[in-house]
Amino acid sequence: MKYKPLGSSGIEASVVAVGTWVTGGGATWNGVDDAESLRALDAAFDHGVNFVDTAPAYGWGHSEEIVGRAIKGRRDRIVVATKCGIWWEDARGSFHFHLDGKDTYISLRPDTIAIEIENSLRRLGTDYIDLYQTHWPAKEPENTPVEDTVALLMKLKDEGKIRAIGVSNVSVPQLDAYCAAGDIVSDQFRYSILYREPEADILPWCAEHKLATLTYMSLEQGLLTGKVGLDRVFKEDEFRSNEDWNPWFKQANRPKILAMLDNWKPLTEKYGCTLAQLVISWTTAQDGVTHVLCGMRTEEQAKQNAAAGAITLEDGDIAQMRADAVALGAPA
Repeated sequence: MKYKPLGSSGIEASVVAVGTWVTGGGATWNGVDDAESLRALDAAFDHGVNFVDTAPAYGWGHSEEIVGRAIKGRRDRIVVATKCGIWWEDARGSFHFHLDGKDTYISLRPDTIAIEIENSLRRLGTDYIDLYQTHWPAKEPENTPVEDTVALLMKLKDEGKIRAIGVSNVSVPQLDAYCAAGDIVSDQFRYSILYREPEADILPWCAEHKLATLTYMSLEQGLLTGKVGLDRVFKEDEFRSNEDWNPWFKQANRPKILAMLDNWKPLTEKYGCTLAQLVISWTTAQDGVTHVLCGMRTEEQAKQNAAAGAITLEDGDIAQMRADAVALGAPA
C-alpha cells in the first residue's frame, strides 16, 4: 500500500480508502449486511488501508455506527473522515432532496454543525475526527456565508474535536473562498476515467495549492469492474437506476463499456490484477489525485481494492487506457 499526506494536516493516509456510502444501506443500495460490512472493513484495515470516509447521511447515521464498531480497539491507527451539512432533524437550511422517507436540507449553519459533530462523535465512538468535511456547499435560500461555517470548524479544531478540515463537491471559486477563510486540507469530488471533468479545473487547482484530493465513484458504482452485464437490471429506487446521474448504466451504453473493458484484459494479465484493481491504479496515477475512495461491500472486494494500492502502471498503459476512454465519447 502506498500512503500520501492529507494536504498540510500532517496525517498520512492510504491512497486507497474505504468509502462507506453503501455501508449505510437503505433502499438506495438495496439493503446491506452489517456483518459483511464489518468483515469488509476488517479486511481493508488488515491489508494496509488506514483511511475510511463516511457521513451522517449514509443511512441516517448507520454508516458511522458501523465504522465506529470497526475502528474500536485500533482508533489510533485509522484515519477517520466524516462530514457535516446534510441535515434532517428539522427544516433549518435549504431543501436538498427527499430520500427513504426523510426531507433533507443543506445546512452549514454553525448551530446545526455544532449538533452534528456531537452526533458523529457519539456514533463513531471516538472523541476526535481526523478529517471533517462539508458534504455539499451551502445554497439559496439559506446560503450560510463560508466565513461563518469555517469559523465554527476552526473552533472545533482548536477544541481538539477535529484534526483537519476538508470540503466536498465545491467549485473552484468556492475552494478559493473556503481556503481564504481557514485551514482547508482536502477536497472530495466525483472523478473517474469516464468522468474526467475535474481535470479541467479542480485537480490542477488542488495540486497547485497542495490540497489532498479524495475521489469518489472512481469505479462508477461497479460499472468499471466488468461485473455489470447487459442483462443486469436495477430496482427503480436503487441509486444505479438514476441514469441522469450516471448515463453509462443505460442499456445502450453498456456494450461500449464492456468492449473497452475487454480491451483491457491484456493489461490485467500483465499486472496480475482484476479490472477493478486496474481502474483504481489508473486513478491513483493521475496528476493531482492523492486518495481514491472505493466502496467495499464484501470482504473479498476489500482485499482486492486494498491490493490496488500497491500496483504501479507503466506510463504507456496509463495513456492507452485514457485513449480508450476518450474514444468512447459522450454517453448516449
